[in-house]
Amino acid sequence: MPSNPKPLTDPGLEAKVAWLLTGCGYAEPATGVKGIETHMSWVFLTDRHAYKLKKPVRFSYLDFSTVEARRKDCMEELRLNRRLSQNVYLEVVALSLDAGGQLHFSGEGEIVDWLVKMRRLPAGRMLDTMIRERRAGCEDIDSVVSELSRFYLQSAPLAVTPEDYLNRLAATLAEQFGELGNAEFALPLALLENIYARQRDALERFSALFGERAASGKIVEGHGDLRPEHICVEAPPQIIDCLEFSRDFRILDRADELAFLALECERLGAPELKGRIFKTYGELSGDHPAPALVHFHQSQRACLRAKMSIWHLKEAALRDNPRWLAQARDYLRLAREHIEACLR
Repeated sequence: MPSNPKPLTDPGLEAKVAWLLTGCGYAEPATGVKGIETHMSWVFLTDRHAYKLKKPVRFSYLDFSTVEARRKDCMEELRLNRRLSQNVYLEVVALSLDAGGQLHFSGEGEIVDWLVKMRRLPAGRMLDTMIRERRAGCEDIDSVVSELSRFYLQSAPLAVTPEDYLNRLAATLAEQFGELGNAEFALPLALLENIYARQRDALERFSALFGERAASGKIVEGHGDLRPEHICVEAPPQIIDCLEFSRDFRILDRADELAFLALECERLGAPELKGRIFKTYGELSGDHPAPALVHFHQSQRACLRAKMSIWHLKEAALRDNPRWLAQARDYLRLAREHIEACLR
């Protein structure tokens, strides 16, 4: 009786990236494939589509270290992002290795990875580009907020007690301060301590307001990473790239998510869009969060983005790039300004 064939050896991330960049094997013509590397994945752009390959990484908040884990996350990304987009997230495709050691899509052989296939969105209609080019008008913001309001009103409120919600916010502040205060990043400790002390003061001062948000059903499973670069202003708007790998990160106050969007618009040079975002949301939803709470969430989100910026310094290929430290400092400036406005 013949012995069972030995399993093929996974060629590794570098070989997969190199093959995907060649343009071979795609279902459509793919000349000049562009690869974009992020903290957790590679994205490959063909003329009409985008293919996302997750890196085999493991962090405290996610584990992509196995092929099966990456397959499951690809399926979750497809499911969750279809909540706020139409005909963008198309399918999950297998990357296989045949007996001759050649990679190909969805054929015979051993599956060595999985990719999410998406319709490629028009770069000129991404909200961050439109803001930078001063092309984002009130009607564009209204269409985005209208889609988000519909989504929030259709989302089942999560049963979170006021006490649990306050404890959750307090734990988030402490975790962010601990990470940002790490000596290896050389961020200004006095500034960090001032921001953290004021955030804790605000959480205590407005505890009843925060608690009321939880008690009145304003906590939902949202997008989790609502930034302008994740919004395409089509008809209807397409909102992509939610935090599919962690439900915990998607559990938030609607006002928190919209405050984050407003913060990122401000950072891109359009602070005036905040008023439009919350005016339209209030009219459509009947929900009018207190300005102090919005400023608090913007301060906390700015600290989160500062933390994500300095995490790039942990990667050997990125640690010498001055961009990340400068970006972290910029976010801390915003964190201080918004917590001051919160307590004013």
